[in-house]
Amino acid sequence: MSNKEIISTDKAPAAIGPYSQAVKVGNTVYLSGQIPLIPETMEMIEGGVVEQAKQVFANLSAVAAAAGGSLDDAVKVNISLTDLGDFAQVNEVMAGVFKQPFPARACVQVAALPRGAMIEVEVILSL
Repeated sequence: MSNKEIISTDKAPAAIGPYSQAVKVGNTVYLSGQIPLIPETMEMIEGGVVEQAKQVFANLSAVAAAAGGSLDDAVKVNISLTDLGDFAQVNEVMAGVFKQPFPARACVQVAALPRGAMIEVEVILSL
């Protein structure tokens, strides 16, 4: 018998493929990557990487809340950027989202992201 629980909320964008917004196994929650879609319209937020990053973290926060936690419970953050030149701006946004002790993190540049997004972020929580 599996002990995994599927997490879903309408306060974050619906999955745009065959995946769940998050999966909880025991005290660990795996949040799927979020791109900067506005949940109500499923449209990409307007603006640059700062606006996109803020929307992504708002989406992740909503999924974390649906799982019974918050981004304060993050232990690992994986960031994909289409331009590593945006790294400093994303760091500034992250500094407003996370507090010390900060979660572990990886950040990579990728060739492209779904729907032309500039950023995608996935998070692992420990509740």
